[in-house]
Amino acid sequence: MGWIYVLMTISFTAIGQLLFKWHLNQVGPMPSTPGGVLVFLIQQLFSAPIILGFFSAFVAALSWMAALTKFQLNFIYPFMSLCFPLTMILSGFLLGEELNLSKIVGTAVVLLGLFILTR
Repeated sequence: MGWIYVLMTISFTAIGQLLFKWHLNQVGPMPSTPGGVLVFLIQQLFSAPIILGFFSAFVAALSWMAALTKFQLNFIYPFMSLCFPLTMILSGFLLGEELNLSKIVGTAVVLLGLFILTR
């Protein structure tokens, strides 16, 4: 069951980031004045995708707490690096963000590093 918690942490972390970015793509650019930035960000707090993104982060945190009861931190923490490739790939497919060769190679290096760390 411990690996389910790790998978849930990674998945809900990525989902939250995708929800944030999707919504912020819809509302347009952030103002450049300090007061405008604060008002803009506070307004976003009341939108459904942002609320769901925070809820997703909360579920990820709860899952992480559960995972920590099953594994040593120095063993499972490197698995958090899987959030990066999952979010990158999903942002390419779901948000239309650029996926180029250098990002794919960089992701492969991260995954190779994770493999080495867990041996």
